[in-house]
Amino acid sequence: MTFVDNLTVLLKFGLSVFVLLWSFSKTVQADNKPRIKKDTDQLLTLSIEELMQVEVTSVSRRTQKLSEVPAAIFVITQDDIRRSGATSIPEALRMAPGVEVARIGTDKWAISIRGFNGRFADKLQVLMDGRSVYNPLFAGVQWEQQDTLMEDIERIEVIRGPNAAVWGANAVNGVINIITKKAADTQGALFSGGGGSFEHGFTGARYGGKINEDTPFRIYAKGFTRSHTKSLTGENINDQWHSARGGFRIDHHRGIDQFTLQGDVFFNSYGDRLDKSALSAPIIQIASARAHDAGGNIRFRWDRAYSEKSAIMLQTYYDRVDYRALTGSIYRTESFDIDFQYRFPLFEKHDLTWGANYRLYHNKEFDTELVSFSPRSQTNHMASAFIRDEITLLPEYLRLNLGSRFDHNDFTGWEIQPNARLMWTPNEQNSIWMAVSRAVRIPSRAENDIQLNTRTLSSIPGLPILLPFPVLAQLNGTSNFKAEKLIAYETGYRYQFSPQASIDISAFYNDYSQLRDLSVGSPLFHASFPPHLILPVELTNNASGKTYGVETSLEWKPNEKWRLQGNYSFLNMHIHSDSALKQIDPTTGSADKVSPRHQFSIRSNYDFSEKSQLNLWLRYVSGVDFYRIPGYVTMDAKLVHRPLKNVELFVVGQNLFSQNHRELVADFLPSLPTTIPRGVYAGVEWRF
Repeated sequence: MTFVDNLTVLLKFGLSVFVLLWSFSKTVQADNKPRIKKDTDQLLTLSIEELMQVEVTSVSRRTQKLSEVPAAIFVITQDDIRRSGATSIPEALRMAPGVEVARIGTDKWAISIRGFNGRFADKLQVLMDGRSVYNPLFAGVQWEQQDTLMEDIERIEVIRGPNAAVWGANAVNGVINIITKKAADTQGALFSGGGGSFEHGFTGARYGGKINEDTPFRIYAKGFTRSHTKSLTGENINDQWHSARGGFRIDHHRGIDQFTLQGDVFFNSYGDRLDKSALSAPIIQIASARAHDAGGNIRFRWDRAYSEKSAIMLQTYYDRVDYRALTGSIYRTESFDIDFQYRFPLFEKHDLTWGANYRLYHNKEFDTELVSFSPRSQTNHMASAFIRDEITLLPEYLRLNLGSRFDHNDFTGWEIQPNARLMWTPNEQNSIWMAVSRAVRIPSRAENDIQLNTRTLSSIPGLPILLPFPVLAQLNGTSNFKAEKLIAYETGYRYQFSPQASIDISAFYNDYSQLRDLSVGSPLFHASFPPHLILPVELTNNASGKTYGVETSLEWKPNEKWRLQGNYSFLNMHIHSDSALKQIDPTTGSADKVSPRHQFSIRSNYDFSEKSQLNLWLRYVSGVDFYRIPGYVTMDAKLVHRPLKNVELFVVGQNLFSQNHRELVADFLPSLPTTIPRGVYAGVEWRF
């Protein structure tokens, strides 16, 4: 089926479900019309003191006030997202300190925390409503597949630093949890649409109603088309992105029980242009390629709250994605997960939480001349258990958190990931915390089973002699690949100057061992036309590294109409590798030359009146030495006007300081480097 066919089918399906549920809701509620709720947070109505009382759940899997969390955490609220003008989750993540967001193309991002960034950054655990979207096939997150209606996001909790004792393997450098709103908070109807230069066109619709008083629901659909980027020479990269997505959520409350059923389906079409100079004979040249993916997920969750400190939770989900990659490969992946936890008080000073998790991951791959897997199909299992105890040493002043997670996976067996955190709150204005953690990044299936023809070289590394025939570098997985390990030391300080100003500072020192590295095997001569050498590249765990840095964020409300938020991040990395390929390896050997050392951001949100507001966002990112990308300064701006109570008109300018700029280059696949353009778009949002 063509993209148009897929899009037509999906939109027809979404429209049918929309009409069906709307009609059903009207029938069962003929005498009880749902109250329309304007579900936009008005952040400027809250003081900084009130913002510090925002509740978060990702650090300990239970509700805590932001000011009481012994971790480096930053919360991106719905109001932050709306005011920023961000049209995707990756763009919204730029607001968090310590998070590296680099756009590689229209649909491709590299996102990491505290270093080791790349197209397939593998040390970051990402969740959507507690559902992991980490891809164990390639190790990392495919951000083009992670989306929802932006207006339905309640908040994004960003934890910088390891939280493996709670979320398990791969939560090494951080955790990002995207939390959507409850169905009760999205009642009524919403429509948004618009378009512009880079954001060619977008539309979204959502309806929320009630099946009965205890069972609210919502359904949504969205679609967009985004323009292509250009190469450094101005060539069209052919990476236009078309997307359609729809979903639903039903919540049901009965006594002390809360049930949630939620699901999504999506379709994406995107493209790329590969570098011919890196893919010359003997590899078949692919000058330009289009790809697509389609998939869906369904999640069920049950919560039972016995008291404020005693509750159980059971969650399970199923996720499937079918996609044709840019290299021509076809992948089919399925995952099933079931998660249980129980929290209860013990004596007077202990708050205990324990739980267990099981995940099944199945994938099937169809080989091409660029990529192959052996075996083609495989099913992997992971089982884990965790326990955590919050001990009150001095009521209201001093708390100690001890916990550990015990994971078993098919690649490295048992992995133990303990954690200790201490929180001291001498008074309401000050809080100091420190932590020591161990985390691991387990191997992906690609690191075990892949054979990837990465690129063609003119010489063998270490022997800079031009050869009369090409050298094909061939990356091979190994069953001996071990888990990467981290011991992390962190500390942080929060201070509230007044009800209108606060500062949050965190510092860290990370010690990595058994990092992925590359070793060169003996070249093999192939006489097939054209004659060439095959240079085997094997994966090892011989690299190590140490990183340290500081991250800070500042909130200030000069008056009731104006809010300023600024952050700064500093990162220093030292990677040790003896590999002959380290100079051409951006993932580990030269990872210290890929992540920017300095990042700075300041946002200004100003309300002229209840009807008009101006939001400005200035960013600076220092250079990326590995790709010879200079640092850049850019600014986004959003002007909002509400001519009617439920109608919002807006104009957004993105990357305003230059016609285009560079951010990063794809690592494993030799895509042509691109420039990110300036963009302007306008739109309307109508709630009724």
